[in-house]
Amino acid sequence: MKDKTKWKETLRVLKFVGFSISAGVIEILSFTLLDQFTGWRYWPKYLIALVLSVLWNFTLNRKFTFQSANNVPKAMLLVALFYLVFTPTTTVLGDFLAERVGWNEYLVTGLNMALNLSTEYLYDRFVVFRGTIDTNDRAKKQTV
Repeated sequence: MKDKTKWKETLRVLKFVGFSISAGVIEILSFTLLDQFTGWRYWPKYLIALVLSVLWNFTLNRKFTFQSANNVPKAMLLVALFYLVFTPTTTVLGDFLAERVGWNEYLVTGLNMALNLSTEYLYDRFVVFRGTIDTNDRAKKQTV
């Protein structure tokens, strides 16, 4: 039984990473498009790209990774609280590193994405979907 639980959690992490990579592709593509076709500073490009990737990632991870039947508005509010801290912190720090220190914008964005992946998994797993993991119809069909 313990091996089955360990495998299930390992699979959950792999799914999260996979969906996060797809969200990362959305983030970097939208950032690149904004970078190439606007004269905007780092922060609005990053902010728009981040919002697009968060919406994508939340939707897929809720349904497939955590298989949660959690109240969607409540789950979205909890994710919004995470990003209420994460977004300004990484936006200001990223703008500082890219604009003031002179770091490459894509390097800064990549570092922000790596930080987002690790901290959001822990937050989603232990805060957003705590107590509601494997409760949606998809999960119930898998246990039958």
